[in-house]
Amino acid sequence: MSTDDAPEGALPLHLGVLRRLKWWVWFTEIARPSDLQTTLAWAGIIGFGGALTSIGFRYATSLLHKLMTGSQEPGLVESFAALPWWWRLTIPAVGGLLGGVVLYLGMRWRGGVTTSDYMEAVVLGDGKISTRRSLVKCLSAAFTVASGGSIGREGPLVQLASLVASIAGRLRHWSTPRLRLLVGCGAAAGIASAYNAPIAGALFVAEIVLGSVAMEIFGPLVFSSVVATLTIRGFLGADPIYAIPHFSLHSNWEVVPYLLLGLLAGLVAPWFLRLLNLSERLAGRIRVPVYLKMCVGGLIVGALAIIHPEVCGNGYSAVNTILAGGWAWQIVAAVLICKVLATAATFGSGAVGGVFTPTLFVGASLGYLFGIAALHFPVGLTINPSAFAIVGMGAFLAATTHAPIMAIIMIFELTLDYQIILPLMLACVVGYYTSVGFEKRSIYSEALKRKGAGDYRHQLAELHVRDLMKPDPLSVSPTARFAEIGEKFIANRFNYLYVTEGEGRFIGAISLHDIKNYLNAPELAELVIAGDILREDIPIIHPSASLNEALERFARHLGERLPVVSDHEGSLLVGSLAKTDVILALAGSARPGANRTLPPSLTPNEA
Repeated sequence: MSTDDAPEGALPLHLGVLRRLKWWVWFTEIARPSDLQTTLAWAGIIGFGGALTSIGFRYATSLLHKLMTGSQEPGLVESFAALPWWWRLTIPAVGGLLGGVVLYLGMRWRGGVTTSDYMEAVVLGDGKISTRRSLVKCLSAAFTVASGGSIGREGPLVQLASLVASIAGRLRHWSTPRLRLLVGCGAAAGIASAYNAPIAGALFVAEIVLGSVAMEIFGPLVFSSVVATLTIRGFLGADPIYAIPHFSLHSNWEVVPYLLLGLLAGLVAPWFLRLLNLSERLAGRIRVPVYLKMCVGGLIVGALAIIHPEVCGNGYSAVNTILAGGWAWQIVAAVLICKVLATAATFGSGAVGGVFTPTLFVGASLGYLFGIAALHFPVGLTINPSAFAIVGMGAFLAATTHAPIMAIIMIFELTLDYQIILPLMLACVVGYYTSVGFEKRSIYSEALKRKGAGDYRHQLAELHVRDLMKPDPLSVSPTARFAEIGEKFIANRFNYLYVTEGEGRFIGAISLHDIKNYLNAPELAELVIAGDILREDIPIIHPSASLNEALERFARHLGERLPVVSDHEGSLLVGSLAKTDVILALAGSARPGANRTLPPSLTPNEA
């Protein structure tokens, strides 16, 4: 066909277009990039951004703590121990009041995205987190953490990292399944940043939040958490968070006390959860502004800090003291009781933060006290109370979260001691089974239930193509010249370009690799139009088709997208469906722990 047949005003063919097309064709043939691989790259970017926000929050709370207390001590417990009793009483109350005022004023703002909870953004499936409300919650958390509130900083760290993912996804116009996954990647990066534990961060989100360990989901979570951990280690060092003395099993019979410790953790965990829920319900019945509730919660923490300043903060330094054997068992027992009461007061008052780290403290104290008691067992076993404290952390974490795999991996990553793994695994499993026998709900299940996790998984299973397709896909007319085709391939990085005629009737598609023969012949390319090189055998999918049908259709197509054509006569092109979106939606709708086997043509290496 001659150039005279081309429409007026068509783009002339430039050598620059040919050079860029040659590079892009060469790159796709060598690297064969897919949407899954692109998702993996973005997971790494989110992990890096999440780690930077984590570092920023740490420095901000440290500076705020110094301003509130005037102390130069490195830790919360040390600085509170050096303060007079009236400052110990006052500072947590003032911090709670300020944090409550921030919440009270900030949450009155309306407009835009309304949720600031990463779990809600993930389990409801939209993946959109309110920037304004998230920053309000994190500022409130900064006041609570800096003033010694008995709550963990992992909550705001996860919030900030998830917010980074949500903002990136909205700017990039990601589909709902992909945005949901990448917000989960932000959460994994936040957990990994808080504990220097990349595998546990990924497992936390996969087991507890997303409810799936399918590799299409778990892979990006791992990548994000690893990048976040490497970033944190680059800035803050790679030492394990908790230092424990050398441990080794001298006899197989030594695992028996650890099994008993797991049983004890499983029996105590439901009561700990009920205490937290009770404090939240009691505070909810008091009809006063949240800042007054948080002020009272801080006042309770301050009163307990007068007796034992170790109740302040998330319990990190107290756990290290227990592991080093620095306290008599009477002190450990007293601090444990005060810490549980302080955590219940802070949590129930509505303070923003996490109970993950305080849970680790309760487990460590429980394990240490059990280890002291085990010294008096009438058997000749080698007992190390510090080892029981470490195993107690894992067993109690497994019993409260109902995620034993995550608990095992996290404690191993926190200590980097392989010798502890055998008793740790046994105690975690026993603690989990014992706990679920008395309490079916975990520390997160009630919140997830309120946010509709089960409903959303059911909705995913009933999705159709119309629910995931992207409308108004890129297309050209049959008379489009080679220059226009090349520019659109370069600008949009797709492997197929759809061809429509009339009012949008789909007639075929042009493959990126089909234009390769014209790249070294500019004179011939000047004569080519879309109708000369289109493929008519491209598989299509209808909007009413199920996702399983779409998955089967992708198994017979090497492309990353399928054209969505209207069901009625006319074959109008109404959208495009991405393979990655189908995979993520089906993986998310599977039961927790189930891994869907994909056809060979759906592996990440396919272009």
